[in-house]
Amino acid sequence: MGKLQHYIFSHLNVLFFSIFIPLFTIASVIFLIKIATLTSIITLNLSEMGKLYLFALPDLLFYTLPISFFVSAALTLFRLSNDNEMVVVFSMGISPRFLVRILALPAFLLSLLLLINFLVITPYIKNINKNFAQAKKNEAKFNLTASEFGHHFGDWMLFINKSDNGNRKYGGVVLFNKEKKEEILLAANEAELLNNHGLLQLKLHDGEGYTYDDKTFKHMKFKTLMINDSMERNPNVYNGILGYWNTYKEEKFKQQMLITNTLLSIFPLLSIFLIIALGVVHARHQKRWIYLWLFLSIVTFYAVTILLQKWFEFWTIPIVAILWLTVTYYLYRRLVGNRF
Repeated sequence: MGKLQHYIFSHLNVLFFSIFIPLFTIASVIFLIKIATLTSIITLNLSEMGKLYLFALPDLLFYTLPISFFVSAALTLFRLSNDNEMVVVFSMGISPRFLVRILALPAFLLSLLLLINFLVITPYIKNINKNFAQAKKNEAKFNLTASEFGHHFGDWMLFINKSDNGNRKYGGVVLFNKEKKEEILLAANEAELLNNHGLLQLKLHDGEGYTYDDKTFKHMKFKTLMINDSMERNPNVYNGILGYWNTYKEEKFKQQMLITNTLLSIFPLLSIFLIIALGVVHARHQKRWIYLWLFLSIVTFYAVTILLQKWFEFWTIPIVAILWLTVTYYLYRRLVGNRF
Protein backbone atom coordinates (compact mmCIF):
# COMPACT_ATOMS: atom_id res chain seq x y z
CA MET A 1 0.00 0.00 0.00
CA GLY A 2 2.86 2.36 0.83
CA LYS A 3 4.46 1.86 -2.59
CA LEU A 4 1.12 2.40 -4.33
CA GLN A 5 0.52 5.58 -2.36
CA HIS A 6 4.02 6.83 -3.21
CA TYR A 7 3.44 5.96 -6.88
CA ILE A 8 0.17 7.95 -7.04
CA PHE A 9 1.70 10.91 -5.19
CA SER A 10 4.68 10.98 -7.57
CA HIS A 11 2.30 11.37 -10.53
CA LEU A 12 0.23 13.90 -8.60
CA ASN A 13 3.28 16.06 -7.81
CA VAL A 14 4.34 16.24 -11.45
CA LEU A 15 0.88 17.24 -12.65
CA PHE A 16 0.29 19.63 -9.75
CA PHE A 17 3.38 21.74 -10.45
CA SER A 18 2.82 21.61 -14.22
CA ILE A 19 -0.61 23.21 -13.62
CA PHE A 20 0.20 25.43 -10.65
CA ILE A 21 3.29 27.15 -12.10
CA PRO A 22 1.62 28.39 -15.35
CA LEU A 23 -1.55 29.37 -13.45
CA PHE A 24 0.44 31.25 -10.80
CA THR A 25 2.59 32.91 -13.48
CA ILE A 26 -0.47 34.16 -15.39
CA ALA A 27 -2.00 35.54 -12.18
CA SER A 28 1.31 37.21 -11.29
CA VAL A 29 1.63 38.85 -14.71
CA ILE A 30 -1.91 40.23 -14.46
CA PHE A 31 -1.15 41.68 -11.04
CA LEU A 32 2.19 43.15 -12.21
CA ILE A 33 0.34 44.90 -15.03
CA LYS A 34 -2.04 46.29 -12.41
CA ILE A 35 0.94 47.52 -10.38
CA ALA A 36 2.41 49.14 -13.50
CA THR A 37 -0.78 51.19 -13.99
CA LEU A 38 -0.31 52.63 -10.49
CA THR A 39 2.88 54.35 -11.62
CA SER A 40 0.71 56.88 -13.49
CA ILE A 41 -0.71 57.97 -10.11
CA ILE A 42 2.15 57.47 -7.66
CA THR A 43 5.90 57.09 -8.05
CA LEU A 44 7.16 53.53 -7.46
CA ASN A 45 10.68 52.25 -7.74
CA LEU A 46 11.59 48.62 -8.41
CA SER A 47 11.87 47.64 -4.74
CA GLU A 48 8.47 49.18 -3.95
CA MET A 49 6.88 47.32 -6.85
CA GLY A 50 8.44 44.14 -5.46
CA LYS A 51 6.99 44.97 -2.05
CA LEU A 52 3.50 45.36 -3.52
CA TYR A 53 3.91 42.01 -5.28
CA LEU A 54 4.85 40.35 -1.97
CA PHE A 55 1.72 41.85 -0.41
CA ALA A 56 -0.34 40.18 -3.15
CA LEU A 57 1.27 36.73 -2.76
CA PRO A 58 -1.26 35.41 -0.18
CA ASP A 59 -4.16 36.26 -2.51
CA LEU A 60 -2.40 34.79 -5.55
CA LEU A 61 -1.72 31.54 -3.70
CA PHE A 62 -5.23 31.43 -2.21
CA TYR A 63 -6.92 31.36 -5.62
CA THR A 64 -4.42 29.20 -7.53
CA LEU A 65 -3.62 26.42 -5.03
CA PRO A 66 -7.11 24.84 -4.64
CA ILE A 67 -7.79 24.88 -8.39
CA SER A 68 -4.37 23.37 -9.11
CA PHE A 69 -4.90 20.57 -6.59
CA PHE A 70 -8.42 19.76 -7.79
CA VAL A 71 -7.47 19.63 -11.47
CA SER A 72 -4.15 17.82 -10.98
CA ALA A 73 -5.64 15.15 -8.68
CA ALA A 74 -8.46 14.37 -11.12
CA LEU A 75 -6.09 14.30 -14.11
CA THR A 76 -3.68 12.04 -12.22
CA LEU A 77 -6.37 9.41 -11.67
CA PHE A 78 -7.64 9.88 -15.23
CA ARG A 79 -4.17 9.30 -16.68
CA LEU A 80 -3.66 6.18 -14.56
CA SER A 81 -7.09 4.93 -15.63
CA ASN A 82 -6.32 5.43 -19.32
CA ASP A 83 -3.12 3.42 -18.82
CA ASN A 84 -5.29 0.68 -17.23
CA GLU A 85 -3.33 0.98 -13.99
CA MET A 86 -6.39 1.77 -11.87
CA VAL A 87 -8.15 -1.34 -13.23
CA VAL A 88 -5.17 -3.42 -12.11
CA VAL A 89 -5.29 -1.78 -8.65
CA PHE A 90 -8.99 -2.57 -8.18
CA SER A 91 -8.58 -6.12 -9.56
CA MET A 92 -6.09 -6.74 -6.72
CA GLY A 93 -8.93 -6.20 -4.24
CA ILE A 94 -8.08 -2.61 -3.33
CA SER A 95 -11.24 -0.56 -2.76
CA PRO A 96 -11.84 2.93 -4.18
CA ARG A 97 -12.03 4.01 -0.53
CA PHE A 98 -8.24 3.66 -0.54
CA LEU A 99 -8.09 6.60 -2.96
CA VAL A 100 -10.35 8.60 -0.64
CA ARG A 101 -7.99 8.01 2.28
CA ILE A 102 -4.76 8.91 0.48
CA LEU A 103 -6.20 12.05 -1.16
CA ALA A 104 -7.93 13.23 2.03
CA LEU A 105 -4.63 13.98 3.82
CA PRO A 106 -3.13 16.45 1.28
CA ALA A 107 -6.60 17.95 0.74
CA PHE A 108 -7.00 18.50 4.49
CA LEU A 109 -3.53 20.05 4.84
CA LEU A 110 -4.16 22.33 1.86
CA SER A 111 -7.55 23.42 3.23
CA LEU A 112 -5.95 24.14 6.62
CA LEU A 113 -3.22 26.19 4.95
CA LEU A 114 -5.80 28.19 2.99
CA LEU A 115 -7.85 28.87 6.14
CA ILE A 116 -4.76 30.15 7.96
CA ASN A 117 -3.90 32.22 4.90
CA PHE A 118 -7.10 34.24 4.75
CA LEU A 119 -8.02 34.24 8.46
CA VAL A 120 -4.59 35.07 9.92
CA ILE A 121 -2.18 36.28 7.24
CA THR A 122 -4.52 38.29 4.99
CA PRO A 123 -5.73 40.79 7.66
CA TYR A 124 -2.15 41.62 8.64
CA ILE A 125 -1.02 41.96 5.01
CA LYS A 126 -4.01 44.15 4.13
CA ASN A 127 -3.19 46.49 7.01
CA ILE A 128 0.45 46.83 5.89
CA ASN A 129 -0.63 47.30 2.28
CA LYS A 130 -3.14 50.03 3.21
CA ASN A 131 -0.55 51.94 5.25
CA PHE A 132 1.98 51.63 2.44
CA ALA A 133 -0.54 52.91 -0.14
CA GLN A 134 -1.51 55.85 2.08
CA ALA A 135 2.14 56.77 2.65
CA LYS A 136 2.76 56.75 -1.11
CA LYS A 137 -0.32 58.92 -1.74
CA ASN A 138 0.85 61.43 0.85
CA GLU A 139 4.29 61.37 -0.69
CA ALA A 140 2.78 61.92 -4.14
CA LYS A 141 1.25 65.16 -2.93
CA PHE A 142 4.79 66.55 -2.67
CA ASN A 143 5.57 65.69 -6.29
CA LEU A 144 3.94 68.76 -7.82
CA THR A 145 5.34 69.53 -11.25
CA ALA A 146 4.55 71.91 -14.07
CA SER A 147 1.80 70.27 -16.10
CA GLU A 148 -0.98 71.29 -18.46
CA PHE A 149 -3.32 68.81 -16.73
CA GLY A 150 -2.96 70.24 -13.23
CA HIS A 151 -3.07 68.63 -9.78
CA HIS A 152 -5.64 68.09 -7.07
CA PHE A 153 -4.82 69.90 -3.85
CA GLY A 154 -7.65 69.16 -1.43
CA ASP A 155 -10.77 70.77 -2.93
CA TRP A 156 -8.66 72.91 -5.26
CA MET A 157 -7.51 72.34 -8.82
CA LEU A 158 -3.88 73.48 -9.00
CA PHE A 159 -1.98 74.55 -12.13
CA ILE A 160 1.76 75.25 -12.09
CA ASN A 161 3.82 76.94 -14.79
CA LYS A 162 7.28 76.54 -13.23
CA SER A 163 8.48 74.06 -10.61
CA ASP A 164 11.57 73.60 -8.46
CA ASN A 165 10.85 70.25 -6.76
CA GLY A 166 14.16 70.23 -4.93
CA ASN A 167 13.19 73.30 -2.90
CA ARG A 168 9.44 72.76 -3.31
CA LYS A 169 9.00 76.21 -4.82
CA TYR A 170 6.77 77.04 -7.77
CA GLY A 171 6.02 79.95 -10.07
CA GLY A 172 2.95 81.09 -11.98
CA VAL A 173 0.50 79.24 -9.74
CA VAL A 174 -3.25 79.21 -10.41
CA LEU A 175 -5.87 77.57 -8.14
CA PHE A 176 -9.53 77.03 -8.92
CA ASN A 177 -12.31 75.95 -6.55
CA LYS A 178 -15.95 75.54 -7.57
CA GLU A 179 -18.35 75.52 -4.65
CA LYS A 180 -22.13 75.20 -4.74
CA LYS A 181 -22.88 78.92 -4.83
CA GLU A 182 -19.65 80.53 -6.03
CA GLU A 183 -16.40 79.96 -7.82
CA ILE A 184 -12.98 81.03 -6.55
CA LEU A 185 -9.92 81.72 -8.68
CA LEU A 186 -6.48 82.46 -7.18
CA ALA A 187 -3.32 83.42 -9.03
CA ALA A 188 0.12 83.92 -7.44
CA ASN A 189 3.55 84.73 -8.79
CA GLU A 190 5.27 82.34 -6.37
CA ALA A 191 4.31 79.48 -4.05
CA GLU A 192 6.02 77.01 -1.77
CA LEU A 193 4.86 73.67 -0.38
CA LEU A 194 5.10 73.09 3.39
CA ASN A 195 4.50 70.05 5.56
CA ASN A 196 3.43 71.35 8.97
CA HIS A 197 3.28 68.16 11.11
CA GLY A 198 1.06 66.34 8.67
CA LEU A 199 -0.81 69.40 7.46
CA LEU A 200 0.08 70.05 3.84
CA GLN A 201 0.17 73.79 3.13
CA LEU A 202 0.60 75.76 -0.05
CA LYS A 203 1.97 79.23 0.76
CA LEU A 204 1.16 81.75 -1.96
CA HIS A 205 3.10 85.00 -2.45
CA ASP A 206 2.09 88.19 -4.31
CA GLY A 207 -1.15 87.22 -5.91
CA GLU A 208 -4.74 88.06 -6.65
CA GLY A 209 -8.03 86.35 -5.93
CA TYR A 210 -11.42 86.45 -7.63
CA THR A 211 -14.74 85.28 -6.21
CA TYR A 212 -17.87 85.35 -8.33
CA ASP A 213 -21.38 83.97 -8.52
CA ASP A 214 -24.57 84.84 -10.39
CA LYS A 215 -24.92 88.23 -8.70
CA THR A 216 -21.55 89.43 -7.41
CA PHE A 217 -17.93 89.65 -8.43
CA LYS A 218 -15.18 90.24 -5.85
CA HIS A 219 -11.51 90.97 -6.28
CA MET A 220 -8.68 91.00 -3.76
CA LYS A 221 -4.89 91.23 -3.63
CA PHE A 222 -2.66 89.49 -1.12
CA LYS A 223 0.99 89.38 -0.12
CA THR A 224 0.77 85.94 1.55
CA LEU A 225 -2.02 83.37 1.54
CA MET A 226 -2.08 79.86 3.04
CA ILE A 227 -4.06 77.01 1.44
CA ASN A 228 -4.33 73.89 3.63
CA ASP A 229 -4.86 70.26 2.69
CA SER A 230 -5.14 67.80 5.61
CA MET A 231 -3.16 64.59 5.21
CA GLU A 232 -3.97 61.32 6.90
CA ARG A 233 -1.42 61.26 9.68
CA ASN A 234 -2.54 58.24 11.67
CA PRO A 235 -1.73 54.88 10.09
CA ASN A 236 -4.25 52.07 10.19
CA VAL A 237 -3.74 50.25 13.47
CA TYR A 238 -3.66 46.45 13.38
CA ASN A 239 -5.89 45.21 16.21
CA GLY A 240 -5.12 41.54 15.78
CA ILE A 241 -7.07 38.78 14.05
CA LEU A 242 -10.18 39.04 16.23
CA GLY A 243 -10.12 42.83 16.07
CA TYR A 244 -10.10 42.70 12.28
CA TRP A 245 -12.91 40.17 11.87
CA ASN A 246 -15.09 41.54 14.71
CA THR A 247 -16.18 44.38 12.45
CA TYR A 248 -17.70 42.07 9.84
CA LYS A 249 -21.25 43.19 10.78
CA GLU A 250 -20.43 46.83 10.03
CA GLU A 251 -18.33 46.08 6.94
CA LYS A 252 -20.31 44.04 4.43
CA PHE A 253 -17.30 43.08 2.33
CA LYS A 254 -15.72 41.30 5.33
CA GLN A 255 -18.84 39.20 5.83
CA GLN A 256 -18.85 38.24 2.16
CA MET A 257 -15.14 37.46 2.32
CA LEU A 258 -15.62 35.25 5.40
CA ILE A 259 -18.33 33.19 3.71
CA THR A 260 -16.75 32.95 0.27
CA ASN A 261 -13.16 32.33 1.39
CA THR A 262 -14.16 29.74 4.01
CA LEU A 263 -15.90 27.67 1.34
CA LEU A 264 -13.08 28.17 -1.16
CA SER A 265 -10.59 27.07 1.52
CA ILE A 266 -12.36 23.76 2.14
CA PHE A 267 -13.10 23.20 -1.57
CA PRO A 268 -10.23 20.66 -1.97
CA LEU A 269 -11.50 18.64 1.01
CA LEU A 270 -15.14 18.79 -0.09
CA SER A 271 -14.25 17.65 -3.61
CA ILE A 272 -12.46 14.38 -2.82
CA PHE A 273 -15.40 12.24 -4.00
CA LEU A 274 -15.81 14.36 -7.14
CA ILE A 275 -12.09 14.02 -7.97
CA ILE A 276 -12.38 10.23 -7.87
CA ALA A 277 -15.71 10.22 -9.74
CA LEU A 278 -14.23 12.24 -12.60
CA GLY A 279 -10.77 10.71 -12.64
CA VAL A 280 -11.43 6.98 -12.33
CA VAL A 281 -12.76 5.56 -15.61
CA HIS A 282 -12.67 2.31 -17.55
CA ALA A 283 -10.58 3.16 -20.59
CA ARG A 284 -12.55 0.92 -22.98
CA HIS A 285 -16.11 1.57 -21.88
CA GLN A 286 -16.10 5.10 -20.46
CA LYS A 287 -15.14 8.22 -22.39
CA ARG A 288 -15.59 11.31 -20.24
CA TRP A 289 -15.01 14.90 -21.23
CA ILE A 290 -12.97 15.42 -18.10
CA TYR A 291 -11.69 18.92 -18.92
CA LEU A 292 -15.23 20.18 -19.51
CA TRP A 293 -16.48 18.59 -16.27
CA LEU A 294 -13.56 20.02 -14.29
CA PHE A 295 -14.31 23.50 -15.61
CA LEU A 296 -18.05 23.18 -14.93
CA SER A 297 -17.39 21.85 -11.41
CA ILE A 298 -15.20 24.82 -10.45
CA VAL A 299 -17.59 27.37 -11.97
CA THR A 300 -20.61 25.73 -10.30
CA PHE A 301 -19.00 25.72 -6.85
CA TYR A 302 -17.95 29.37 -7.12
CA ALA A 303 -21.34 30.43 -8.50
CA VAL A 304 -23.36 28.59 -5.83
CA THR A 305 -21.13 30.04 -3.10
CA ILE A 306 -21.64 33.61 -4.29
CA LEU A 307 -25.36 33.34 -5.08
CA LEU A 308 -26.60 31.56 -1.96
CA GLN A 309 -24.95 33.94 0.49
CA LYS A 310 -27.34 36.68 -0.63
CA TRP A 311 -30.19 34.78 1.00
CA PHE A 312 -28.62 32.55 3.66
CA GLU A 313 -25.60 34.61 4.77
CA PHE A 314 -23.46 32.47 7.13
CA TRP A 315 -25.79 29.51 6.72
CA THR A 316 -24.37 29.33 3.21
CA ILE A 317 -21.26 27.58 4.55
CA PRO A 318 -22.98 24.44 5.96
CA ILE A 319 -25.63 24.42 3.20
CA VAL A 320 -23.08 24.45 0.37
CA ALA A 321 -20.74 22.03 2.17
CA ILE A 322 -23.48 19.44 2.85
CA LEU A 323 -25.05 19.87 -0.60
CA TRP A 324 -21.70 19.52 -2.38
CA LEU A 325 -20.69 16.47 -0.36
CA THR A 326 -24.06 14.80 -0.95
CA VAL A 327 -24.08 15.33 -4.73
CA THR A 328 -20.43 14.38 -5.21
CA TYR A 329 -20.74 11.28 -3.01
CA TYR A 330 -23.73 10.18 -5.08
CA LEU A 331 -21.66 10.58 -8.26
CA TYR A 332 -18.77 8.71 -6.64
CA ARG A 333 -21.00 5.78 -5.64
CA ARG A 334 -22.71 5.59 -9.01
CA LEU A 335 -19.66 6.01 -11.26
CA VAL A 336 -16.92 4.37 -9.21
CA GLY A 337 -18.08 2.72 -5.98
CA ASN A 338 -20.63 0.43 -7.65
CA ARG A 339 -18.38 -0.42 -10.60
CA PHE A 340 -15.03 -1.21 -9.01
